[in-house]
Amino acid sequence: MSVAETRLKEFGLNLPPDWTPRGQFLPFRRDGKVIYLSGQICEWDGAVTHIGPVADTEDDIALAQKAAQICALNLLYRLRQACDGDLDCVASVLRLGGFVNCVAGFGATPQVINGATEVFVACFGENGWHARTAVGVSGLPGNAAVEVDAIVRLRD
Repeated sequence: MSVAETRLKEFGLNLPPDWTPRGQFLPFRRDGKVIYLSGQICEWDGAVTHIGPVADTEDDIALAQKAAQICALNLLYRLRQACDGDLDCVASVLRLGGFVNCVAGFGATPQVINGATEVFVACFGENGWHARTAVGVSGLPGNAAVEVDAIVRLRD
């Protein structure tokens, strides 16, 4: 098991079981040392775990942060595939894009996507910090509450 996966376990996190993508796309695309990861929703074992829209309440924001965490674990699963099973070959997480299926006027998208950021920092330490976008949208696949995509650089 990689150091990165051991760190996840220390935080009580596990990678999901495999699943079939909902559309016709590649789960990742590699260009040299850069991996572009397709957006992942808060889906576990084929079922959406958190449904949108997210309302501007403490409880909804906390649940949406958990949804973002699941998105990040799904991204790490696909990243591990892109790295031939070894997450320790990741040099840095360059960027996350976060999308929150929310009510109009929702202003807490950054707090929601923090759930994903925390997973990447737990997994990769300082190398998990990244540039980021967090936007509110009116719908996502499967009516999921959150979707996150990522760009990652591998070690030389």
